[in-house]
Amino acid sequence: MNKYEKKVAAADWAAVAAEVDDYGCALLPQLLTKAECARLAGLWDKAEHFRATVNLRRHRFGDNGDYHYFAAPFPEPVQALRDALYPRLLPIARDWAARLGWDAEWPDTLDEWLAICHEAGQRRPTPILLRYEEGGWNALHRDLYGDKVFPLQVVINLNEPGVDHTGGEFLLVEQRPRAQSRGTATLIPQGHGLVFTTRDRPVRSARGWSASPVRHGVSAVRTGRRHTLGLVFHDAT
Repeated sequence: MNKYEKKVAAADWAAVAAEVDDYGCALLPQLLTKAECARLAGLWDKAEHFRATVNLRRHRFGDNGDYHYFAAPFPEPVQALRDALYPRLLPIARDWAARLGWDAEWPDTLDEWLAICHEAGQRRPTPILLRYEEGGWNALHRDLYGDKVFPLQVVINLNEPGVDHTGGEFLLVEQRPRAQSRGTATLIPQGHGLVFTTRDRPVRSARGWSASPVRHGVSAVRTGRRHTLGLVFHDAT
């Protein structure tokens, strides 16, 4: 078991599953040290690590921020954490599928699942390094890159809230059946992960279980700069 597998295993996964069920997201323990966070954030200007850049303002996805999509091969923490997190998230995904009557097509390993994505034409890697400058924010959205979707993903804050930046809370908005939307805001500690819903999650309804659509975003960074690592468990077309 490598050090990243140990860090992921240290989470109380029963509690994580319960919290994701209740709120659509759940904090994880510290997955990256301060030094590892700094090294990943320091890759920002090294173009050889990335396959594409998305400017939030240009695409009307938000303001004062950018996405860099990593190119393979990924830096060690990115690859190792993606591999370690997938089997821990898989039981939650399969439980949700059972409740909602979905086809639980996700196999036991991430490599097998990504092979299915690639066969469906989704071959571009999706781990993301994001940076928000002062005033930057991200509009509510869902990270859907094709028909093949894993229902959970993880974001890791690479900066220290209150020191490197203020504001920049992670936002989750859920449209509950026949009800007003519910919002959740989370300030993610440096190096910690947040598991959250990619697209829909099960909620109880009069007919049993219903799929509740979920979108996520980032509130305005009031001061400073915020870097995050986004780990999506399906590839893109």
